[in-house]
Amino acid sequence: MPAEPVHVVNHLQSDTDMEPIVNKVAKSGLITIDLQQFEPADEIIAFDLKDFLYMELILKEKDFREALDNIDWPEFQDKTIAVFCSTDAIIAQWAYMLVAAHATGIARKLVFGTPNAVREKIFVSNTEAHDWQQYNGKRVLLKGCSDREIPPSVYMTATTCLQSVAERIMYGEACSFVPVFRRKKTAQQANA
Repeated sequence: MPAEPVHVVNHLQSDTDMEPIVNKVAKSGLITIDLQQFEPADEIIAFDLKDFLYMELILKEKDFREALDNIDWPEFQDKTIAVFCSTDAIIAQWAYMLVAAHATGIARKLVFGTPNAVREKIFVSNTEAHDWQQYNGKRVLLKGCSDREIPPSVYMTATTCLQSVAERIMYGEACSFVPVFRRKKTAQQANA
């Protein structure tokens, strides 16, 4: 018995028959925050006291004062200076005070710590200073992928700030995220 012929019907739709593409993320009211926006804008320059130590162990006051007087301080103009000592030498408190006395009025900011630690301190401070009230009752996604590494402390700070205002906090990307926080409904909201 011969096979019956197969009839193929081509259901091409015209542009007018197609449903419009809907951006579900935009309709969801989800607000994405890239924490990279809080990264320190100023260049951070290392000021390692190790370079002023005798045999990398001892800080001689007279030599240190003379060295500070001979530094080209204008090269630090409007920059953030990270002051630290990368060796295990015991550094008297007055040494840090002398650096501050020379750099004040030149540097934009003077912070104790390694450049990475200073970057993180400023990153957290900038995050804390943001107006988080604007996310009151909103669904917020803290973006997971950035061009540069964002310290965990910045994510923790943002979460802490958002928890008092946001309805939901998520981490990741709009297409794939991890739920972090969801505000519990009050008894009135649950009954409504």
